[in-house]
Amino acid sequence: MNVLTKTKWSPYVAGGIAGILLCLSVLVAGHYFGASTTFVRSAGLIEGIFASEHVASVEYFVKTKLKIDWQWMFVVGVFFGSLLSSKISGDFKAMAIQPMWESRFGTNRAWRWIIAFLGGIILMFGARMAGG
Repeated sequence: MNVLTKTKWSPYVAGGIAGILLCLSVLVAGHYFGASTTFVRSAGLIEGIFASEHVASVEYFVKTKLKIDWQWMFVVGVFFGSLLSSKISGDFKAMAIQPMWESRFGTNRAWRWIIAFLGGIILMFGARMAGG
């Protein structure tokens, strides 16, 4: 049996490591790591496939230069790193929505998806208002 399947990370250790990584990203790259800008740029890249003229006319997209950069790769790495970590630890469980959502918002799957989607919109709006 793999030793990694029996151990879990302390949230304090994981948070401390994330803080150290944040400091290193500022020292090495001169930028904070984050995700909100990456999601906006990804939306612009996808929109560019279908309406390139519109994307070319949006000042924000022109200013930020839509591209796959280190922050985009960071978000991809978070996704795949989390997936790998859950597989190695044996905690991986595919589910559409966490059980706590079902207990809070009921058994209607569509309603839970709507609430999650609206929460995501509010979160992204707040993150963008705060500058990322």
